[in-house]
Amino acid sequence: MTYINNKRILITGGTGSFGNAFIDFSKNCDIKFVVFSRDEKKQHDMFVERNDNNIEYIVGDIREKSKILKHLKNVDYVLHAAALKHVPTGEQFPEEVISTNILGTKNIIEAAEECGVERIINLSTDKAVYPINAYGMSKALAEKLMSAHNGNTVCVNLRYGNVIGSRGSVIPLFINQIQNNLPLTITNEHMTRFLLPLSHAVDLSKKCLEVGKDGDLFVIRPPAATIKTVVEALEIYFGQTFDKQIIGIRPGEKMDETLLTPEELCRANRFIDNGIEYMKIPRVDANIGDYFYHGKDCKIAEPFTSANTTILNAGETLKLIKGAGLL
Repeated sequence: MTYINNKRILITGGTGSFGNAFIDFSKNCDIKFVVFSRDEKKQHDMFVERNDNNIEYIVGDIREKSKILKHLKNVDYVLHAAALKHVPTGEQFPEEVISTNILGTKNIIEAAEECGVERIINLSTDKAVYPINAYGMSKALAEKLMSAHNGNTVCVNLRYGNVIGSRGSVIPLFINQIQNNLPLTITNEHMTRFLLPLSHAVDLSKKCLEVGKDGDLFVIRPPAATIKTVVEALEIYFGQTFDKQIIGIRPGEKMDETLLTPEELCRANRFIDNGIEYMKIPRVDANIGDYFYHGKDCKIAEPFTSANTTILNAGETLKLIKGAGLL
């Protein structure tokens, strides 16, 4: 991976699962990392646990452009993972989501351009597609800021669905409830969610760094499972049936998530790399012409959702959960 050797990479929100995994999966490369986040406690914990001499820790907020400017000097790449991500909280405090996810992304782009950063990879989410919540709307606009940028810094969007075991996701919640002998709180057992191994997100982020062009959108096509199936997988593992409490769908939640619109699919190129299937959609310029899909009229295209992707059974879901190191 010569394209990242001898590079200095700043990761916003770098104390999260993605930042840690990217550093782990880049151990054989000569890279200097800058972890930029506002969580002092997580930075301290990360420093103690990792004890790596190639990581610099910066306490800062992407809302403050002056702080970003100070620390983007001599940085080659930015992996932009910082965001307010909790959907119900975003519904209560949309102004905070705007300040971090939209205006913070704008600060990163402008500061990177001023400092001569080569490229930014913006980590986005399925919730940016047909958004019904403040979080999804903010990430959709963050994607637009990236794709609309016109300058020397290459801006690439990477959109993916629910990462298995990510902060605030349902599987760690269920495991914690099981360990504390609590009933499993279920919104709707028929709800579907993408299940993506974190390693796939990291691998595709490296592909974005390697071949992404300005304004490109990369989208992983993962499998999915229903909430009912996730519960069944955990019951198989623990060998028992758990009490369940139906709490209903929370503000801003969808029954199914969407990763690609029909319009995006019509313009997408499909690739498989190291067993990971992904789509690459170029930036929309002035006039995109007509929609075509594999050389045919695209009127019949459907969105790519967690309801029409590969749906996993309980055994397959359990294998993914165990592979993620959660059990």
